Amino acid sequence: MKERLSGIAKSVCEPPIQTPMGTGMTGSCREQRNAVARLGRWLMAAVALTATVSLDGAPAHAFLARPALFAAIGNATKAPNGWLQLCAANAEECKPTAGQAREMTLTPDLLQQLYEINKYVNDRVIWTSDAELYGATERWAYPLDRGDCEDMVLLKRRMLAKAGWPVGALLITIVEERGRDKTRDKTRHAVLTVRSDRGEMILDNQTPEILFWYETSYRYLSRQSAADPNVWVSYGAEQAGPTIATAASQLPVALPPASPFDLPPPLGIKP
Repeated sequence: MKERLSGIAKSVCEPPIQTPMGTGMTGSCREQRNAVARLGRWLMAAVALTATVSLDGAPAHAFLARPALFAAIGNATKAPNGWLQLCAANAEECKPTAGQAREMTLTPDLLQQLYEINKYVNDRVIWTSDAELYGATERWAYPLDRGDCEDMVLLKRRMLAKAGWPVGALLITIVEERGRDKTRDKTRHAVLTVRSDRGEMILDNQTPEILFWYETSYRYLSRQSAADPNVWVSYGAEQAGPTIATAASQLPVALPPASPFDLPPPLGIKP
């Protein structure tokens, strides 16, 4: 199995594929291979644990604490002003998602699609502050070639929705960046939480790697409700690290990227 997983990681970017950025994926090969290798190690660990039996006959994994797949959510809270302003100008973008799926069942193709769209937006949009773009403290808008973290999240969300992902599984999330030292202030940041049957993953303009929610260093503050994007909910107390679960089915083993896919066309809207 180890050799097979190693082969999967090595072949993630081979042969070169056609993307919106041109042929090949050399810029993201290392990140994708690292992610596949990490996910492969989880899979091997799961197999090893399942085959191991403790002294009293209970499976060993029953006693192993692992991060929960889904972060604990608290009470309803106020939506960000940027979202309220966006909805006032684009009501169609803020329709309730009642009756829609609230998570996506991952396949190799869908995981590949997630990597591609995340990298495409990160590479295409140059980070620019709202003050520089609009002369405003805060404004959420769909970017063309420049925008801030909220703008990039909006574009990723829209592209994934156009590609068939349920909006209820694509949740704009507000986090707090922890200062690297005591002299730096903590700052607010926006990421996209993607809910899947393998857990909640984070798409972030500050990294090409897609991480599970508990792998980031952020403190989670609030996000959209999976039932209604206009309802925002807070996170449970101090959601900055993993909560604990012990069910064997909750071991986060994601599928590696496999075949390429056709990206939807660029979807920027002039502000």
